[in-house]
Amino acid sequence: MLPSHTSRTARPEAVSAAMRHIPLLLVAAACTPATPAPQEAASAVQPSNATYGTDANLAASKPDAILRYADHPRGFAELRLPEGEGPFPLAVIYHGGCWKTGIASQAYMAPLATRWQSLGIATLNVDYREVGDGGGWPGSFADWAASAKLIDEVAARYPVERARVTLVGHSAGALPVQWLTAGQEEDGPLGTRAPIKARAGIVLDGPGDVGAEQPAFDALCQFSAVEPFMGAAPAADLRRYAAIAPATHAPQLAELLFVQAKLPAPSAATQAALASGGASVTVRENAGASHFAIITPGNPVYEANEAAMLAVIK
Repeated sequence: MLPSHTSRTARPEAVSAAMRHIPLLLVAAACTPATPAPQEAASAVQPSNATYGTDANLAASKPDAILRYADHPRGFAELRLPEGEGPFPLAVIYHGGCWKTGIASQAYMAPLATRWQSLGIATLNVDYREVGDGGGWPGSFADWAASAKLIDEVAARYPVERARVTLVGHSAGALPVQWLTAGQEEDGPLGTRAPIKARAGIVLDGPGDVGAEQPAFDALCQFSAVEPFMGAAPAADLRRYAAIAPATHAPQLAELLFVQAKLPAPSAATQAALASGGASVTVRENAGASHFAIITPGNPVYEANEAAMLAVIK
């Protein structure tokens, strides 16, 4: 029997959820480009840092291309294309890892990308810098902005439908999903910036407002993750946190789906702020589920939510 979950549309009340850390399963990642691609590296340098949450029964497929968006070792994304002529919807995937280098990379999201590839979805699985290797404020934001430029290049060269782009983020990867699709002013991490064009977003057990949800997210990580990433505590730099908050800069999306497990649903106020940019906000709660079950193909929790995710992407 599949675990029960609830599904609600915009502005539900927040619910509490216990926070537990999931042990890390160390897995090495390596892959090489197979087809020509825009800004493709001759030899992609891949981090060998830890990954977790993968399903041993689903081996990750070999990417069709490794696309470079920056010169540093983590400035790449894996492109996977379905069989057939297309055009295909595109899911741009951002991994978690509490924004701390050495915990995770894009590799642990590869089984999910492979599963969606088998279902007719093109995927772009992005790695990026974190605190400890040049990331945080503003390095991670610079990587996210640069990686988003690959979307237009992929749509121009591969059978991908530009109008059907969904940004997907697990855990800490929730932030680029929302930040990239929201306009920014001069106080933002990269200064004034227009939102990128994407139809929808999916957050997989991630925060809706980093500043407001700092205690819950730090509890999930089991260490202080938000303050080192932002470079200051919320009370010490209100302007910096406001620059990435949905109340001041809402994502410009048609749909925004939260699939939560360990983290509580965003508060009613946060959901209202997220919806103020025009998004239809939906929250699916999976009480008692692990932080990684929702991203693991074959897991009953993932299976219970897959149709909802595919409906957004397709």
